[in-house]
Amino acid sequence: MIKRPIHLSHDFLAEVLDKEAIAVDATMGNGNDTAFLAKLSKKVYAFDVQEQALQKTAERLAQLGLNNAELILAGHETVDQHVPEAIRAAIFNLGYLPSVDKSIITKPDTTLSAISKILERLEVGGRLAIMIYYGHEGGSMEKDAVLEYIKTLDQTVFTAMLYQPLNQINTPPFLVMVEKLAKIVD
Repeated sequence: MIKRPIHLSHDFLAEVLDKEAIAVDATMGNGNDTAFLAKLSKKVYAFDVQEQALQKTAERLAQLGLNNAELILAGHETVDQHVPEAIRAAIFNLGYLPSVDKSIITKPDTTLSAISKILERLEVGGRLAIMIYYGHEGGSMEKDAVLEYIKTLDQTVFTAMLYQPLNQINTPPFLVMVEKLAKIVD
């Protein structure tokens, strides 16, 4: 059976994670990605702008007995203020927190800022997974901005791939995968 994009994102990141790795969950949400990363990493920095996301994630981590995640009530664009170490893996789930206020969405400007900062801090061999949910107001604008930005990445420094359903109606989420091949040279 073909993997759903979210499952492929976890497989993609798991290949580079170990107990020395620093990971970032740029969009904490319900804590699923934070828990996944925490099981495989030394430390996870998880970001969200909604208090409810932090509460749900803290509960999930406690249930699993995981205590290596720092939950940060701030936008992912502040990653440079909170993560001092090099990053091995990071994940975004763009859109909104399911079953909560659908007017609180990720936005192109802060998302691109966060992606840029994470790519700068990514170790060589490190990976970034971006799940793009765009079936909401403002979602197509963010999708287009992210895709345009990723397309401009230097191919000698990054490799980027797209994994998406081709025959589904509505707006099925899809995955952008980026791996850092070399250091960024100014």
